[in-house]
Formats: sequence, C-alpha cells, structure tokens
Amino acid sequence: MKITVLYGTESGNSELIAEDLGAKLRETHDDVEVHDLQDFDPADLTPERFTIVVCSTHGDGDLPNTAIPFAEVFDASPPDLTGVRYAMFGLGDTFYEDTYSQGSEHIDRRFAAQGAVRVGEYGRHDASSWDLGSDVALEWLPGVLEAASERV
Repeated sequence: MKITVLYGTESGNSELIAEDLGAKLRETHDDVEVHDLQDFDPADLTPERFTIVVCSTHGDGDLPNTAIPFAEVFDASPPDLTGVRYAMFGLGDTFYEDTYSQGSEHIDRRFAAQGAVRVGEYGRHDASSWDLGSDVALEWLPGVLEAASERV
C-alpha cells in the first residue's frame, strides 16, 4: 500500500507525530511520504495512495497555520476525491470542550464533501491527558491499516 502522511501544525506536535507514524509505516511499507500540508497540493490526493492526516487545533477551534494554505487552495479549486480513502488523527485539548480537535474536523469535512471516505476510527490526542501524542497515534495506527486494507 502506498501511503501519504500529511500534517498541519502550529507548534510542531503534529509534525512529530506524523514523522513517528511515517517511521513506523516504513517498517512494513516501501512507499511512504510525509508532507506538511502547506507544501502539499490538494490535487495530488489520489485513490492510489492511502492518506493519513494529522492535524492540530489552534485558537478557537481553527486550523493551525501550516494547514491554512492547503485549505485555501482546496476551497479555491475543490478536487474530486472520489475513490480517495483516508484516516484522520486530530489534536486538541478537552479543557476547551467546544473546540476540542476541531482543526482536524475542518479538513475531515472538506475531504468528505468532495467524495473521500474516512476509514478506521477517528484518532484523537488530548493535550490534557498524560499520554504522549505519538504513543496514542502509534496505538491507533494498526486499526487504521487494517480498515484501509479491507476493500469495499
């Protein structure tokens, strides 16, 4: 399976998690790419590559800075994502109940609106927990890979 891991970050946490996921995936997959959302063209989302998005939340449930350029390009020319399968891992803090993990939700809604299908459990890391984000993501990953390998 060809896999692309994308991340949107404000402080670098999503990048660290994405890099850790990429390293783990490379143990069993030959074609794994990791990209910052600000450096990735939404038109490059294709059914040939399974996409994992790791995205933090900034401010009042907003996208982090590095995800904003991606969202702007996406909204200006929404790609047809029919056949694209993806997984989502959001970061946030449950102390902010109303906006918890909403940065990733912004990306998730865009993908779904253009025909992409999310597979596996929606992963989340709560900054209020004692858990490390990478540990939570690495525990979440096997279930996502299993769901991604199932053909509908």
